Amino acid sequence: MLEDVVVVDGVLHAYHFDADNRTTDGARYAAAVSDMVYGFHTGFSPDGHPQITQAQMDNAHDAEFLAGMMFRESHTDMCIFHGLPMFGWFTDGGSPLSVGREMRERWPGRVVLYGGISAHQPGALEEVDRLVEEDGVVGLKLYPVDLIDGVIRHTRLDDPEVTYPLIERARQLGVKVVAMHKAVPMGPVPLAPFRPDDVDDAAETFPDMTFEVVHGGFAFLEETAFQVNRFPNVMVNLEGTSALLIKAPRKFARIIGTIAGLGGADRIIWGTGAPALHPRAFEEAMWAFDMPRDMVEGEGMPPLTEEVKRGILGGNALRMLGMRAADVIEATGNDEFAEPRDLAPQWSSVAAARS
Repeated sequence: MLEDVVVVDGVLHAYHFDADNRTTDGARYAAAVSDMVYGFHTGFSPDGHPQITQAQMDNAHDAEFLAGMMFRESHTDMCIFHGLPMFGWFTDGGSPLSVGREMRERWPGRVVLYGGISAHQPGALEEVDRLVEEDGVVGLKLYPVDLIDGVIRHTRLDDPEVTYPLIERARQLGVKVVAMHKAVPMGPVPLAPFRPDDVDDAAETFPDMTFEVVHGGFAFLEETAFQVNRFPNVMVNLEGTSALLIKAPRKFARIIGTIAGLGGADRIIWGTGAPALHPRAFEEAMWAFDMPRDMVEGEGMPPLTEEVKRGILGGNALRMLGMRAADVIEATGNDEFAEPRDLAPQWSSVAAARS
């Protein structure tokens, strides 16, 4: 908890990028993903703050480590664990859902799961059934590309033959959220699938489903902001985008201000993409952040009020999930991470990671 704000991190991964987990066909793509994520870590972590090694990042799939980072070293009260569907590059997709399940079982109330789906992999529709019925996911996570039989295949949210059946099956099973990686190309793949334009028709076709644009605003800002303006069931997840807070605060302000200025302040979800970045400094920076006065007066950016920041840091995600802050407090009030707590040093839980 940050002061009295229940903090919900919209993206936690259990990275498993180690060479032993890379597929034969996808090895060069997997290596590029590992290098990109670690470059993100070193490039956007605050100056003077501790960092972890690339080997530790590639093997950050240990429940003790991840829980310690999120709940002992940070202000995070609850997180959404994202399984990754990069099955053409990594044998387990790159973020094994089993780690998220373990965290959910050991620390009830702190973790909910999004299951990774690769739309072009064989048996994708049956995998939706399994993820919901066996793993208890509350959302699906899709990627714009995957490697199938050595060939890069594109996935669009608005594909009536490939993706719509997956969304419809999730809908029938009571899952209401589909999160789609956008804006940030993962390795030497085409940029076009990472544009957000395919969100429009999906949002119109399934008005009772919620679509998260993950990494929203990091690129294609205006397109994303207008989507939020036009479709009430589109949310923007700040994974990656939140990294700009400390080293590029005016760019971050323009992203938040553009989305909020078009009516989307209540549909912005906090996300750090931990462990790519340690959440703590960015949570604190978000809570302290104000829209620069010259951008308010000279560019028409809306002020960043305390109410808006409370929503971004947790309230918006809880509303999307049909939860309340009181639910999280009650569910977690007696576990080892319960308030009040003195935060442990950043990355002090890394000793538990497989490295």
